[in-house]
Amino acid sequence: EIERLDQLAEALSSGADIIMLDNMSNAEMATAVRLCAGSVILEASGGITENNIRAVAQTGVDVISVGWLTQSAPAMDVALDFATGLAN
Repeated sequence: EIERLDQLAEALSSGADIIMLDNMSNAEMATAVRLCAGSVILEASGGITENNIRAVAQTGVDVISVGWLTQSAPAMDVALDFATGLAN
């Protein structure tokens, strides 16, 4: 996982197969894609919503992680009541 482009060279030299680009701008992600030239899988993560996912995809990253699918989903109001002393 990297948060800045200046961390990319170290991640590449470490032998990583996948590098997560965390909370980067679309321009930074596009630059990372260009610099890696397909040598690793690049995953975009952080701040991705239904409103910007298309633009993130257009940067050329290989994988997009979207936490909003679960973090922003409304909670379901569920209750479970137990009754005691019921005959079979």
